[in-house]
Amino acid sequence: MAKGTMTNGTNSWHVSHQRTIEYEVVNCQNIFHPQNEALLSAGKGENTRRFVIVDANVEKYFSNEIREYFDFHKVDAKILVFPSGEQNKSVENYLWILRELDSFPINRRDEPIIAIGGGVLTDIAGFVASSYRRGVPHIKAPTTLMGYIDAAVGIKTGINFNSHKNRLGSFEPPKKVLLDKSFLRTLPERHVLNGVCEMLKLAVIKDLALFELLEIHGPASINSRFQDEISASILDRSVGGMLEELQPNLFEDELARKVDFGHTFSYGLETHEEAHLLHGEAVLIDIVLSSILANARNLLSDRELDRLFELVSKLGINLNSELVTPELLWNTLEERTYHRNGLQRVPLPKGLGQCTFVNDIKFEEIQSACKILEERKKNNEPIYQY
Repeated sequence: MAKGTMTNGTNSWHVSHQRTIEYEVVNCQNIFHPQNEALLSAGKGENTRRFVIVDANVEKYFSNEIREYFDFHKVDAKILVFPSGEQNKSVENYLWILRELDSFPINRRDEPIIAIGGGVLTDIAGFVASSYRRGVPHIKAPTTLMGYIDAAVGIKTGINFNSHKNRLGSFEPPKKVLLDKSFLRTLPERHVLNGVCEMLKLAVIKDLALFELLEIHGPASINSRFQDEISASILDRSVGGMLEELQPNLFEDELARKVDFGHTFSYGLETHEEAHLLHGEAVLIDIVLSSILANARNLLSDRELDRLFELVSKLGINLNSELVTPELLWNTLEERTYHRNGLQRVPLPKGLGQCTFVNDIKFEEIQSACKILEERKKNNEPIYQY
């Protein structure tokens, strides 16, 4: 109930309401098998409809299975094929999806939008769900490793705007997130490694045990596309670690976030068109530079920094630092400072598996970190490029 007060003859009301956020993140194999009802489990009613947005690469492999699945369950499904790639996370495509949805009306509460694809698709589909009729339910089924452990498991949605990544968006919880690791079998190696970079983020900043698992089992897990038992435990540990950080701070009321490790300098690198970097590749450059900064501040030992470079080499992850300049990194840090409400709030490793936040990084430190990165390249230390 709104409470009224009278101050100097003026009425005012204080309105307070708490929204309960509940959703499930579920391991679920072979979601297109006719006997698997996971995709339909969050809706209800007979003779239902579903608006299904499918990544073009997923549709290429699973077109028949998707259509046969909905036919088997007698669901009237409109299947919209969405083009792959970060460049398609645009206002124009957001409006295109909305127009298609509006021409295929769904019941506002009982017929969730279903998003099947990578982080680009689940981000834009979530934003559509949050804004259409002021909010309709949705289900996410991530099909990339990046989406599986990072992009799809939280409640952030977004699209790119005015040459800025995720400048428009919302916080909108899904009804369910369905994690089917069998999708990872079809990924090109570069996109597997793209997701592994987000695993490295968690390992360096909060989970030494995950770091050690990647040191021992990382190469084999990449080769198997994370299909074996040990790989499954790495996936679960990564998802659990991400959710452990997200759950207490879903709406980012606290802006000092461990999961922003690797997401300070990467922002400018990723939006630098000439770089052609995937999200995880930009994050990896940030991880390395931030770790060099931590080492210079005696937060990370020489041996710990070496272990990071050795692991990057062992996993075969390509680190393309050609476009890294102190000026670009500094400009990006300034932009992130606005995003973080006036403080840098840069997460740095304090030993492997631990974190601290700093607000006083200087341009000269960034210059020094760039020089150290270049020196490692000249000395043929383990840095790879596309």
